Amino acid sequence: MKGERDKEESSAPRPVQLRTGGEQPVDPEDLVMLSGREPTPERVERARKELEEHGAAAVERYLP
Repeated sequence: MKGERDKEESSAPRPVQLRTGGEQPVDPEDLVMLSGREPTPERVERARKELEEHGAAAVERYLP
């Protein structure tokens, strides 16, 4: 039954600490792939610059 399943899911323990994508190191190639594109030299270079300029915020555009 749907109501019972919802109750089980809502009573499941939640993680104490939530993480976002920007908390882990990301390579420029990773950033390109996060955007859904294939890593080409031009895109990797653009991602490298974006990571240098914005740091973790560059990743937050793609990962919450």
